[in-house]
Amino acid sequence: MQSLGNHILVEITGCNPQVMNDVAFIEQTMVDSATIAGATVINSSFHHFSPYGVSGVVVIQESHLAIHTWPEYGYAAVDLFTCGDEVDAWKAFDFLKESFGAKNYSALEMNRGAIKMLSRMDVDLESLRSTVEDNIGKESIERNIWFTDKDDSQALSLRYSKQLFKEKSDFQEVKILDTYRYGKMLTIDQMVMTTEKDEAHYHEMIAHPAMFSHGNVKNVLVIGGGDGGTVREVLKHKSVEKVTMVEIDEVVIKACKQFLPTIASEFDNPKLEVIIADGISFVQNANEQEYDLVLVDGSDPVGPAKGLFSKNFFLNCKRILKERGILVAQGESPKFNESVFVELNTTFQEIFGVEKTKLSLFNVPSYPTGIWSFQWGVKGSIEPTLVNFSLVNDVSFIKDLNYYNEAIHVSSFALPNYVRKMVGNKTIEKVYNEL
Repeated sequence: MQSLGNHILVEITGCNPQVMNDVAFIEQTMVDSATIAGATVINSSFHHFSPYGVSGVVVIQESHLAIHTWPEYGYAAVDLFTCGDEVDAWKAFDFLKESFGAKNYSALEMNRGAIKMLSRMDVDLESLRSTVEDNIGKESIERNIWFTDKDDSQALSLRYSKQLFKEKSDFQEVKILDTYRYGKMLTIDQMVMTTEKDEAHYHEMIAHPAMFSHGNVKNVLVIGGGDGGTVREVLKHKSVEKVTMVEIDEVVIKACKQFLPTIASEFDNPKLEVIIADGISFVQNANEQEYDLVLVDGSDPVGPAKGLFSKNFFLNCKRILKERGILVAQGESPKFNESVFVELNTTFQEIFGVEKTKLSLFNVPSYPTGIWSFQWGVKGSIEPTLVNFSLVNDVSFIKDLNYYNEAIHVSSFALPNYVRKMVGNKTIEKVYNEL
């Protein structure tokens, strides 16, 4: 042995910017490269910077592997530092340049700690060995990688241990991540869709307030909702005879069936018909006055979900509602996406009238800003704020729910002053007086 360690300084260029910005892929690739080189992985810590860039290190028994990326240049700087004769860092180098799809690369090898230039110190080796023995078995691979859902000025980040699923469909990128605090999480195009820990907040609130407000829902249409949580809640009501779910992306359903089975638990229910199609086209071609309830469970207004926020789409939703029916749509956050939130409420008021437009708020900790909304359009004599639960026959299951109850139902329509000013709904004072 001529030196204590071998250090390879690597330059990798011409890489896909998306790859250079994918913290999960980079971490896994770095860990795999260490294994291929013959190293023993102890731990890893990786971080995604906003708006782009990844930095991380893989700690190995034989030293470390480190990386920092500049996606805007398609560039990565990599350090491969190993000691001993059992690890071949050049195997790691070959694996990395192939995995990153590098068009150009270079490497500089240096010997660190030349033996002939060092003098061995008089150290009590037994004391050092005892320290090591005290920590044997305590090593564990603990990921320090973060998923961030953000806009131009704010963000929410969740730490996760590993990526369970990733697939780029014809419409969007679908991922399932295993987070430390919120369990398994579904993301679409870098936006949080649902997590195991707080999914009930969203799914119970999109379904039960409308179901109980109507009182006798038989035929339900769900647009989107590929995770299965919305139809799961709807099907808890005995009055329901049929649920039609129209989801544009089958990959979402596949991922949730495999990794989120507690949410996607009712896909085999005989009352449910799943149609893989564009919800906008489906609603446009649906029969008039066919549904008691239409639930629009879409993502944010980007990609394939953008059309789910258009006035023409909601006009068709109103057309296919029965004379006594309810439309509930994912309404964005008054703090995270204020302009869309207000525009959507204005659209509902134009279509259904001010008196028949309602707005409910609820809390979802894993969504940016924590507060979210549903926009309501009502036909007929239904008043969602005045449900008499004593007259509801199938209310017994409420005690088994995680978020929704009778008090939450009423309070969800109580809007903070800043929201009341944003939407300019003149009937709000009337609603408060009735409460």
